[in-house]
Amino acid sequence: MDRLAKIDKDELVRQMRAEFEATMERVAKAVNAAPDGHLIDGSDGACREALMEFMRLSYEKAVQMRVDATEQSVAFSPSTSGKSRQSR
Repeated sequence: MDRLAKIDKDELVRQMRAEFEATMERVAKAVNAAPDGHLIDGSDGACREALMEFMRLSYEKAVQMRVDATEQSVAFSPSTSGKSRQSR
């Protein structure tokens, strides 16, 4: 199996910063909207949904960045990779 190029952590953070801030806004809104006496059960569903969406988006972004970095590298050649797989 060919090696995949690594992603730049700082670039991932830069690209996800706006989404992170939007997610934290959603969490804060959910917690602030919870009725007194129901802080947890009044906010955990909305917080979980926001955080799960952020988790999905950030994972997708990281995986796509790694694929893109590999495809853009000088060592990557789709035709060469295809030939080596076919000859096995």
